Amino acid sequence: MIKENYSLERLNSFHLPVKARRFIEYENENELEKILRDEFFSRQCSLHIGSGSNLLFLDDFDGIILHSAIKGIAPVEETDDSVLLRVGAAEVWDDVVVYAIEKGWGGIENLSLIPGETGAAAVQNIGAYGVEIKDVIETVEAFNQRTSQKRIFTQAACAYGYRTSLFKEIQQTNPYIITAVGMRLQKQPVFHLEYEDLREILRSDELLTPRKVRDAVIDLRRKKLPDPNELGNAGSFFKNPAVSQEKLAQLMKDYPSMPFFAAKEGTVKLSAGWLIEQCGLKGKRFGAVGIYEHHALVIVNYGGASGKDIASLAEHIRDTVNRRFGVRLEPEAGYVGF
Repeated sequence: MIKENYSLERLNSFHLPVKARRFIEYENENELEKILRDEFFSRQCSLHIGSGSNLLFLDDFDGIILHSAIKGIAPVEETDDSVLLRVGAAEVWDDVVVYAIEKGWGGIENLSLIPGETGAAAVQNIGAYGVEIKDVIETVEAFNQRTSQKRIFTQAACAYGYRTSLFKEIQQTNPYIITAVGMRLQKQPVFHLEYEDLREILRSDELLTPRKVRDAVIDLRRKKLPDPNELGNAGSFFKNPAVSQEKLAQLMKDYPSMPFFAAKEGTVKLSAGWLIEQCGLKGKRFGAVGIYEHHALVIVNYGGASGKDIASLAEHIRDTVNRRFGVRLEPEAGYVGF
């Protein structure tokens, strides 16, 4: 059923009071296929969203917002060492993590407490504490919005990269809607403790389990990141920028303590949070918006802000960092509107 002038306040984690001209939620793949084949739908501007935890609406959406209600978590294949889970796109991501941990299966415990739904997590290639969702994805089921045909993608075909994928990059030219994700989890987990903060919490624990790692991750996230239910935000607003070795050498002359880590093709990644903090912006408030006091990568809505207010602050941060370091930050959050 089509709903008119539908409030999207619960479907964007900045809690912006924006509306969609029309809103459609579907329960299964058959319903989605009917929608995609409908002539009325094909003539409209449309956008498919999850829970909006990584979106910034600049204004009301003058078109159709599509949202999945496809749920379900079920093992579809099991070996002595691993299990393949098929997860509906509308499943809350952290509920999937809890499900796996209750079974004792490892692979996604480092991704605990990341907000959003599973389909959107696969689009974004969410990551935290040395793990990305692509590390466990085996298949992605999706419908082409233009042809209404279903396709099952292998992990390699998803073209995963840092906070991106085929589903995100080609959204405007050949968009796909994810309906289910297949994830391979391990019965004898290999834990990823590359991050010093995480390793420090678990240092004295001789018998690690996925649950213990999850608890440590939750502890860290709650200390650094605001709860979007209490303070509107979209998590890390910017990506860590990649620069050349030559640019790094230039910066290190003036900032020898600058943190960095190796990236692909001979580049290095800088800490966007560190760059913002060095500019003195951490904790600064500009009316109804600001930079979170405990994490410089997080832009927050203190209440009453518009999407354009948030975008304006983001541009101020980008300009300030660029003037000081000659590095242009790229938003991780997706902008909707003009």
